[in-house]
Amino acid sequence: MDNQLLRNIPKVDELLRTLEQNGCCADAPLQTVTEAVRAALEELRAALKDGSLQELPDQDALCARIAALVRQARLPSLRGVINATGVVLHTNLGRACLSDRAVAAVEDAARSYSTLEYDVINGCRGTRYSHVETLLTRLTGAESALVVNNNAAAVLLILSAMAQGGEVVVSRGELVEIGGSFRIPEIMESCGCRLHEVGATNKTHLHDYESGVNENTRALLKVHTSNYKIMGFTEAVELDALVALGREKGLPVIQDLGSGLLLDLRPVGIQGEPTVRESVSAGVDVVSFSGDKLLGGPQAGVIVGKKCYIDLLKKHPLHRAMRVDKMTLSALEVTLRSYLEGTAFDEIPTLRMLAAQALTLKERAERLQAMLLESGIASAVIPEQDQVGGGAAPTQLLPTYAVALRPKKGSVDGLERAMRLRERPIIGRIARDAYLLDVRTLREDELAAVKQALEESGLV
Repeated sequence: MDNQLLRNIPKVDELLRTLEQNGCCADAPLQTVTEAVRAALEELRAALKDGSLQELPDQDALCARIAALVRQARLPSLRGVINATGVVLHTNLGRACLSDRAVAAVEDAARSYSTLEYDVINGCRGTRYSHVETLLTRLTGAESALVVNNNAAAVLLILSAMAQGGEVVVSRGELVEIGGSFRIPEIMESCGCRLHEVGATNKTHLHDYESGVNENTRALLKVHTSNYKIMGFTEAVELDALVALGREKGLPVIQDLGSGLLLDLRPVGIQGEPTVRESVSAGVDVVSFSGDKLLGGPQAGVIVGKKCYIDLLKKHPLHRAMRVDKMTLSALEVTLRSYLEGTAFDEIPTLRMLAAQALTLKERAERLQAMLLESGIASAVIPEQDQVGGGAAPTQLLPTYAVALRPKKGSVDGLERAMRLRERPIIGRIARDAYLLDVRTLREDELAAVKQALEESGLV
């Protein structure tokens, strides 16, 4: 390392004056520009010290780096990405994408005053849940409905209101851990309930539930193991049998259904996911599920069931702490209307992506391949398999196609990083020493952006 090079590094004030004279970063706050200058100089010092840089960059190159750091600093941390992983309900990428109608409804509710808690017909105060309660009861067949901020909150509210101080009987094979390391037993404990496990991990019989009931029992709990499956020598109690036992013992049956499916997905090849209506029809007293999984709406915890129990939840002190805002309600209302109007598969991105057929996906992948070839970028269209994501149908793999690329310069990891670090990140996946762009989750209007990003990377 040449100490003279370190002494020749420009000072912060000098660079700030140069940037001002060049009109560079003129629209950025001075503090942001100053921090970017210091970061750029620190990068420069580190590179000189470790030997990765042998001479000082010219002033234009240094100013360009500072400008790039300023742009990066001003980007929202939470921003849109292009999902090329093929995972439709990707939890890290925000799960379900909203329909165009839902986005427009959110914008309208956010931009202006709204009818959140105002009854325009009678000119008096209304309730925020009136916007979705009737829609939910019509779609599920339940007597009443309530919405909170996520399904974990829904389970917490249900157990706090219906079983606090008592025991809840649940199969040992259904003690699942949900997102963020939250576990059903821990949720129950925080509600003031005592967990009464029955059966074995792989087999639970009706007599196990029956023998678990005592004078302290407040409810029977059924948890849909949406994020895993036990295969082989297994047995579980059917809902109608558990409901019959609940009636016999005078106990409510609660079900955490997880994904919140409103339409049967078997016609599009997705098996093993029960619908909410099936649970309600079986006589389950209270059912909870997520809004941003298979339902295809915003993050929410939806609760449907018997009116007497839903009324109890509405009166509980925790309810206000868990209530949802106007933007969530507006998105959920429009999403539910798509189901009622029979346009769900056309409008809701989650359902549209899940229903996409392999031939359609192959044609999309070939279009992207042809677009890349116009820029001299070689790629291959290969068959792949996708997961639904979000814990739904964990053993189900969906046939799909991906565009596979191998960089001409650098490594596959370097290409993945270059795409990920763009202002609008592109998230693909690496498999078999290739960078894959899975087209199931790529919209048609995103293909051109992917092409441009690969061109600008200079790696392919």
